[in-house]
Amino acid sequence: MGTYPRYITPGFEPFDPVQLARETEEIVCKGDARKYNDFYATGVYGGIATGYTCGCCLRCVFCWVDWSRDFPERYGKFYSADEALKKLTETAHRFNVRKLRISGAEPTLGKEHLLKLLQHVETSEFELFILETNGILFGIDRDYVKAVSKCTKTHVRLSLKAGTSEDFTRKTGAKPEAFDIPFRAMRNLLDFKVSFHVAAMSADPRIMRGEERLALLEKVASVSSRLVSTLEEEVVDSYETTLARLKYAGLKLQWPLRKSYEPVRSLETGE
Repeated sequence: MGTYPRYITPGFEPFDPVQLARETEEIVCKGDARKYNDFYATGVYGGIATGYTCGCCLRCVFCWVDWSRDFPERYGKFYSADEALKKLTETAHRFNVRKLRISGAEPTLGKEHLLKLLQHVETSEFELFILETNGILFGIDRDYVKAVSKCTKTHVRLSLKAGTSEDFTRKTGAKPEAFDIPFRAMRNLLDFKVSFHVAAMSADPRIMRGEERLALLEKVASVSSRLVSTLEEEVVDSYETTLARLKYAGLKLQWPLRKSYEPVRSLETGE
C-alpha cells in the first residue's frame, strides 16, 4: 500500500483513476461481496435507507466521506448482495422509508456485487434505488451501464467535480486526461436510457470560480441541454473530513459561505 494515494497534498503526483479503481476493488471487493462501513437512514430524497460504502477512485479535496475513502483496508465489513439488501431493508423498515441508496465513497466499485444488488431491488418491495457515482467506471464500461439500464427502479446521480481538466486534477488528484470520463458516462447513460441526473460542486465560489462554472455548464450542455436544466448544484459543507482534506491540500475556505451563484435557469444550446 506504499504508493496507494490517500489524499491530495501540495506537489502530489496525479494518478490514473481507472487503475486506482482496480486497486481499490482488490481491497473492498471479494466476489459478490463488498465492504460497507454502515447502514442508516437520512432525510434526503424524502427519506431513504442508505448503504455507506468504503473506497473510491478519486481524491476530491471537498469530499465529506469518512476516512474509509482514503484507508479502505482499515474500515468496513464485507456484505454479499443478499446481505446488503437485508441490511437496507431492515433500515428502511426501522425508519419507515420506501427508498434505498448506496452512497459514501464510490458505489460502482464491485460490478458483480452492485448488479446483483440492483437485480434484488427489482423484485423487492421498494419503489426507488438511488445510485450515486463519480462516473469513472460508467465512462469506461458501456456494458456496465447497459446492465444497469435493465434495472427499472434505479436512478443514477452522477457527480461532476470540475469544469476543466486542470481543475479536475487539482481537485480530485486524477490525471487531466481523465476529466472527460464522467462525460462519457453521461453519454452512455443517455444511450441506454438510464434514469439519471447530474450534480456538481458548482454553486460555491470558494471552490469553483465563475469562469470554471461556465465551462462546466457548457460541457454538460454539449452532451445534453436537458442535463443543464436539471443540474443539482452543491456547496461545500464543513464536515470534519472535508476540512482536514482541504488543509492537507493546502487550501482554506472561509466559513460560512457569503455568496453563491444564481441557480441555473437555461443555457441555449443543441442536444
